[in-house]
Amino acid sequence: MAKSHDTPLQDILRGISNGTTRLPDFQRGWVWDDERIRGLIASITSSYPVGAVMFLEYGGDGIRFKSRTFTNVSDDGKTPEMLVLDGQQRLTSVFCSMYSNEPVPTQTIKKEDIQRYYYLDIAKCLDSEADRVDAVVSIPADKKTKDNFGRVVLTDLSTRQGEFENHMFPLNIVFDSIALDEWKDDYRDFHNDSEISKRLRKFTAEVLNPIILYTLPVIQLDKGTPKEAVCQVFENVNTGGVALTVFELVTATFATDDFVLRDDWDIRAKKMRHADGAFELLSVVAATDFLASMTLLAQVKGGRTLAVKRKDVLSLSLSDYKAYANALTDGYIQAARFLVQQSILSPRDLPYTTQFVPLAVLMTVLGSKAEDGVVKSKLAVWYWCGVFGEMYGSANETRYVNDVSGVLAWINGGDEPDTVSRAFFQPTRLLSLQTRNGAAYKGVMALVLAEGARDFISGGKMDFTNFVADYVDIHHIFPQKYCERQGYDKRKWNCIVNKTPIAYRTNRRIGGVAPSKYLKAIEDTSVEVDALNTNVESHGIDVAALRSDDFDTFFALRAKTILDLIAKAMGKRINNLGSTDVVEAFGMPLE
Repeated sequence: MAKSHDTPLQDILRGISNGTTRLPDFQRGWVWDDERIRGLIASITSSYPVGAVMFLEYGGDGIRFKSRTFTNVSDDGKTPEMLVLDGQQRLTSVFCSMYSNEPVPTQTIKKEDIQRYYYLDIAKCLDSEADRVDAVVSIPADKKTKDNFGRVVLTDLSTRQGEFENHMFPLNIVFDSIALDEWKDDYRDFHNDSEISKRLRKFTAEVLNPIILYTLPVIQLDKGTPKEAVCQVFENVNTGGVALTVFELVTATFATDDFVLRDDWDIRAKKMRHADGAFELLSVVAATDFLASMTLLAQVKGGRTLAVKRKDVLSLSLSDYKAYANALTDGYIQAARFLVQQSILSPRDLPYTTQFVPLAVLMTVLGSKAEDGVVKSKLAVWYWCGVFGEMYGSANETRYVNDVSGVLAWINGGDEPDTVSRAFFQPTRLLSLQTRNGAAYKGVMALVLAEGARDFISGGKMDFTNFVADYVDIHHIFPQKYCERQGYDKRKWNCIVNKTPIAYRTNRRIGGVAPSKYLKAIEDTSVEVDALNTNVESHGIDVAALRSDDFDTFFALRAKTILDLIAKAMGKRINNLGSTDVVEAFGMPLE
């Protein structure tokens, strides 16, 4: 698959110049600054190694990525022979400074855009005490260095006479044998000095000839290299750069058929973000997620074995993409609306973004059938088993495949899918749900909302309208400051059991006092006792325990309520409710 050999630098640069050696379109832009270019030139002129480069042979059945030319090379549409996977920065720097007639577009250390030509100071190159990098001279595009705000010209290399007078050799002719010989002849004639001629011969032997003969180690991957291997290789050799995703590779593949995947995705992403009833849940969906779903959908539609590893996504055909992209876009929107029906109302409250991948495929395949009562119920059970079984944290490719095939079979009368059959929730897990980062934490909040939680003061149901308008967030029921003063176990008072969705205005009224006090304050100014009790109970809170500031009773009873909600959502009973661990954690059995 790969072979290695040393290749003359001038042969590589010639291929870049004539367009037969190009860059894959997914390569990031050229970013080297002036100082780094000078350092590279210094290494090459000293015959120091600058590292291997990696090429990919273009063509074959798989490797037909869209390509682009190097900086300062016009694109004549020529079909490439080689694509550069590793070495873009070095080769671009060398080509622009040593081969191109155009100024080099680069930057200062402070990232200011500049254009430069590069010269070798002949005297400094031959000075054994001088640092070679000091002999590499960077000159502005007009080939003049200036002082006093541009009023005084210090060095003028804009003419051959100026180059000869300053003993500056223009690097961009070093590989042009005719131009190089003419320059040397004219340089000797200009000075007509035997010592200078002798120095030029030494400069040619010690500096110019080694540049001309310089070779680079080249690792060449043949055209039979699988796309997934190209992706992995690129990531391995570009550890300091932007990570390459399958989206970039598929984009480059589709581009060979004049299809701009990125533009198509941008249109679809915008449509999904602003779809009615989806409430921007789809803003979390990445382009790679969409391609994973598309791969699975195409396999389902084509009756093929399901697989969604990198190589499978990279094998996605443009014809399949065009055939199913619109339907899958609608499937994602349908999936988001389904989640809103589960009371997941904002992107930050989405338990798993990854679960969108199989859910969108299921919605697309099922279409209107997904709205049937029995089918929707099974989808909900599967979804919540994934959340509370915490199935989508890692190794998702296998989970995607199992769930798409398993849920479809289940809906058609088959056995429960793996996610449903294997999911379980340990009661003491409630104690470790301390922050909103966890999927199960977010899931509990959605279930509380779905049960009809109301604002303590207004009594308004926390649907999407009130959720947004009232700045609803998750807050402590027994306030944090009160719990700290009472010396309660933080593992209890800071876990999900002591938290619930509360509107901003209501939370300010609660403050840091005992529940009995804040409830009394709310009654005195805003709500009748019976109405307030009803609003509090809608959160699965025992009002009597709350009014008596009985944290232990409140905690155990609300834990039982939450576990009942989880069991209902998962469609299965929760085990070990009377175990020793549960009694120790909650003070009583939760059966």
